[in-house]
Amino acid sequence: MVELLLNGQWQIKAIHNDTWMTTSVPGSVMTTLLEHDKIDDPFYRDNEDQSREILKHDYEYMRDFEVPSDLVRQDHIVLRCEGLDTLSDIFINNDKVASTDNMHRTYEFDIKPFIKEGHNTIHITFKSPIVYIEEKHAEQSLDGVEHAMEGYQYMRKAHSMFGWDWGPKIPDIGIWRDMTIMGWKDACIADVYVHQDHQSDCVDLNVHVQVDKSNDDSLDFEVAITSPGGERIQKQLTSENAKEAIHLTIDQPQLWWPNGYGDQALYHVEVIVKSNDNTLDAYAFNIGLRTIDIRHEPDEWGKSFEFIVNGIAIFGMGANYIPEDSLLPRTSRERTERLIKDSVEANFNMIRVWGGGYYPDDYFYDLCDQYGLIVWQDFMFACSVYDLTPEFEDTIKQEVIDNMKRIRHHASLGLWCGNNEVEEGWEHWGWPERSKFRTHYLKLFEIILPELVKKYDPQTFYWPSSPSSGGAFDRPRDPNIGDVHYWEVWHGLKPFTEYRKFHFRFCSEFGFQSFPSLKTIKTFTKPEDRNVFSYVMEKHQKNDGANGTILTYLSDTFLYPKDFDSLLYTSQLLQGEAIKYGVEHWRRNRGISMGSIYWQLNDCWPVASWSSIDYFGRWKALHYFAKRFYAPVLLSIKEEDTEAELHVTNETRKGVAATVVWKLRSNDGDVLKSGQVTQYIEPLTADKLESLSFSDVLVGDQKRGTYLEATLELDGKVDSATTVLFTQPKHFTFLDPTLECDVTEEADQFVVTITADAFAKYVELDLKTADCKFSDNYFDVSPGTPKIVTVAKDSLTEALDLNTFRNQLKQRSLYDVGE
Repeated sequence: MVELLLNGQWQIKAIHNDTWMTTSVPGSVMTTLLEHDKIDDPFYRDNEDQSREILKHDYEYMRDFEVPSDLVRQDHIVLRCEGLDTLSDIFINNDKVASTDNMHRTYEFDIKPFIKEGHNTIHITFKSPIVYIEEKHAEQSLDGVEHAMEGYQYMRKAHSMFGWDWGPKIPDIGIWRDMTIMGWKDACIADVYVHQDHQSDCVDLNVHVQVDKSNDDSLDFEVAITSPGGERIQKQLTSENAKEAIHLTIDQPQLWWPNGYGDQALYHVEVIVKSNDNTLDAYAFNIGLRTIDIRHEPDEWGKSFEFIVNGIAIFGMGANYIPEDSLLPRTSRERTERLIKDSVEANFNMIRVWGGGYYPDDYFYDLCDQYGLIVWQDFMFACSVYDLTPEFEDTIKQEVIDNMKRIRHHASLGLWCGNNEVEEGWEHWGWPERSKFRTHYLKLFEIILPELVKKYDPQTFYWPSSPSSGGAFDRPRDPNIGDVHYWEVWHGLKPFTEYRKFHFRFCSEFGFQSFPSLKTIKTFTKPEDRNVFSYVMEKHQKNDGANGTILTYLSDTFLYPKDFDSLLYTSQLLQGEAIKYGVEHWRRNRGISMGSIYWQLNDCWPVASWSSIDYFGRWKALHYFAKRFYAPVLLSIKEEDTEAELHVTNETRKGVAATVVWKLRSNDGDVLKSGQVTQYIEPLTADKLESLSFSDVLVGDQKRGTYLEATLELDGKVDSATTVLFTQPKHFTFLDPTLECDVTEEADQFVVTITADAFAKYVELDLKTADCKFSDNYFDVSPGTPKIVTVAKDSLTEALDLNTFRNQLKQRSLYDVGE
């Protein structure tokens, strides 16, 4: 195999323009214009609006390249395009090679007739996606989401690029992934698939290798597998066939486990095809030895939905992942790794790739393999009606095959899901009950896609839609069957306590919005914009009326904030408490409920949204809350009126000796009642340790000045603590806690000790100008119980000495923000 990478410097221009600009591939129109200072930052203020006019034009890319003689001499020469976005025509040396219409596909075109030794040119024209969908929509309108440009579902392009209720309308175009010319003579590897058969003390592997051949000569197929410890086994066979299966057995296998359940052991697989001892082609990748199944069976509560990993049922804990940037070329492995590591630090074991974006890069799955996140993978369909013409069906089939072949070997891949909320849309969003498009839905998601999964990835479970009870338009919102998206808290304005009325089998979407931090808001606003109802702030709020929704919930919970920054802070507290209510409830009911994947993990631009980490990677309060409510061993309190229950949920494979020490305290810290309870918590279970009644104490105004504090000790060591109020925070009498922070320095971190003279709730730590990641934040502090928080020096965005760190550090609590 001879390869020539076409990445690097190209030329680009609008077709109506005569001026060429240099650009980089991978890249895009918008990133090029930014680099050449032709446009302002599209994320600043209302600059998003300029993108519509820019992207209504067609564009062209061009570059020269040299073809060496050894490439020309190959019998087969193909152009491999891993990311063309989206409607393109490709020319080599002025001859048209092909056209494309799907950004999700990996295209390979035969270019041997067009290529020559020495100097060559490649020229690619891109048609405007906006003009295309406008024309298609004018011919026939299709139901979809109102926040996106009309007609977006006619293109196999990330839907969210056309706008969503958290993202801007910037349908960028360009060459966004690698482009390579590949030449081969006798044979090349076309496909590799590894089938695992797990026995009690070994794993049998069948490595299916398919090659493209030029002749009927025999080939040597060689497979080598290296264990995490470096042990290597290999096997070879000689065959005239174009497809062979090589069998190997791994004795005493090291299993791959999700985060929190064991190690992420990975085995390295090398596939080599030779002829007469000459290597013709090779392919290498990692696999994990594991089984992942979905148990969807009738039981006493309805019908289950739970992930079974290596024979054990796990409780899914994580969030929904959307594209990391509206300008795709700005994503990177380093940026994604930071996000994945932040997810693991918050005790995730799962991440759902939402169906309105794009199939992530290979490194995304590599990182999920490495760090132990099971991937719920949607196919790229969301919230829309689709017209399944023969041409559309053909490109979809190839898209699905391309991506299954690319992704299926990953240890982290847990499930293929047909779409996001399309079945739900047909049943509950007023789409026409009798329609050819409803039939198209069944054909695509309940016939074509499951058949393709069965053929190309038979060991991975297929689920037709999310939410769903199993398909066929049969009660996709049923709370007792399958997975559920629950939005009555937020869209339905229900109180947080509404979560406790439901024991969803698996909640794969639920969410609550907040504003990002002031540091983030300053990146896209002027000072005069900093009012949540200003034009610019509402431009960076894509869910209609949502800023008002935040204030509605805020009015039910907190005193009105004294200033803009305090409003941002309290919005994040609301978000954290909302999601905590649901997660803790479902974890207390482990066995009935088996998963909570909140909406959403990240942002694609600076915006008010449901994310727990904002566009710049800053943790919002929710992500700190998640670190606690997704803790492997969780202490939670279910409070109601003057009663409280103490619960411990053990999401580990080892039993724990749990002691819970509780104190009913007044707002100044006095202990009114106390006690403790000790219980052994079996692995993978949830137990109620004790029911408490305080009806004799919490009378009259006492509710407004009394809180319950509980501390969890595991095997004799303090693990965590939590508090609850018996009234809304706005009615609680907070005293001035006179917070004090003492900072000391260690070799690799700063240590912050926080003390309070009175009960302080939701203490936030921040640095005035720099950014960092605190080991904990938005916590409670009781008198006499100092809180210790660390800051790793490598998490600081700028190097700070001890005195500067002390001067940068600021803190506040709920006492500080109300008027």
